Amino acid sequence: MSTKIASVDARSPAERAGVRPGEELRAVNGNPIVDVLDYKFYTYDTRLTLTLADESGRERKLRVRKREGQELGLNFETYLMDKCHRCANSCIFCFVDQMPAGLRDTLYFKDDDERLSFLMGNYITLTNLSQREIQRIIDLRISPINVSVHTTDPELRVKMMGNRFAGRSIDIMRRFAEAGIQMNCQIVACPGVNDGPALERSMNDLTAMRNGVASVAIVPVGLTKYREGLYPLRTYTQAEAAAVLDMVEAYGDQCLAEFGRRMFWCSDEFYLLAKRELPSDEFYEDYCQLENGVGMLRLLQVEFHGAMQMMEGEEVTVRPFSMATGRAAAPLLTQLAAEATAQFGGEGQVYEIRNDFFGPEITVAGLVTGRDLIAQLKGKELGERLLLPDCMLRYHQNVFLDDVTVEQVEEALGVPVTFVAQDGFKLLDAILETDSAEAPEEEDFFPEDDEYFRYNPDR
Repeated sequence: MSTKIASVDARSPAERAGVRPGEELRAVNGNPIVDVLDYKFYTYDTRLTLTLADESGRERKLRVRKREGQELGLNFETYLMDKCHRCANSCIFCFVDQMPAGLRDTLYFKDDDERLSFLMGNYITLTNLSQREIQRIIDLRISPINVSVHTTDPELRVKMMGNRFAGRSIDIMRRFAEAGIQMNCQIVACPGVNDGPALERSMNDLTAMRNGVASVAIVPVGLTKYREGLYPLRTYTQAEAAAVLDMVEAYGDQCLAEFGRRMFWCSDEFYLLAKRELPSDEFYEDYCQLENGVGMLRLLQVEFHGAMQMMEGEEVTVRPFSMATGRAAAPLLTQLAAEATAQFGGEGQVYEIRNDFFGPEITVAGLVTGRDLIAQLKGKELGERLLLPDCMLRYHQNVFLDDVTVEQVEEALGVPVTFVAQDGFKLLDAILETDSAEAPEEEDFFPEDDEYFRYNPDR
């Protein structure tokens, strides 16, 4: 735990009150501050009494007045004011265990931290929570949190997660549901392991917790070529993926009829594996599981068409361009690029990048590396600019997953690179080089220097 204040923001409520860097924040309104959750919860109010201690341990109290919800203006040595909680599991499908050697250290860190679940949207397994942490979530109504369930069968959960205590987490979920803590859940489906009857049981059990369970995403296991010595898993066949879709869609239809919401969705990958059309826009309700790839491609299409309607009648000169992405999104992006050039003119080419770095079963754009881009695009017709999804980059930096830099890609390919967010409005803006159809941005609270906060091995 580190509640020592590293710096105080200029002109902030804390600076005006006289808080000094180097002091330790011990309590707010008499409530002990252990970590970032305590800090954010207890500093929300308008009138605060801070208990501070200097390096000798001598305490003093300061009164602070501010707007409700306004940031106090204190910065600590780490974002969590504590060490990140490590994962205590050894899941049979863990992506970190399937990584090649030689990448940067942060990519091998497995986090499983309830604070990051609430603050950053990470998925957690609930296997390493102490009773104090469980009760604090209930008492402070820390909600929503994101839970990696995988199965509600206690014995199967123990087997899948390699943790003899993993089955107890389902009881924790029931406690949270009874307390009204909202949970968004995830099931990584593995063929012949937790699908079929096991998946049906999981959906039944989670539906019984619907007071707390808001949504559930079912995603197919992702397998790299680096699985020597690991649990024998394989990818879904087309028929198996179709069977999962049939089960989940039928169950979701039943929930929609009985409770007014679908609750259960399969990720886009299942539809691609089954070679089925994606459901309609309405099917996804409020797109609550985008982080798990549920409806991501459909929403991109809907936004893109909306942006094109906004630009109808506009005369735009479209410079020749190219796009590159993973196998999953390539067909849709090819279609959208063709629609844009048909309406506005110009030439555009979309290239599907095969993932040689991790293996051909990995199809998402976020795991495409710089060296695969260079190897597969060199010598191709790229136009005057190359558009890439920004999920390929390390957060707020200019390096790919394999530490190849943007500059190295540009030099090797001889074309400038533009990165585009997962947003249909921004995609059309990038193609047209305009800024008129841009959707409003969401506020980003992510700490720039802590890359491992973004990564969760179960996603």
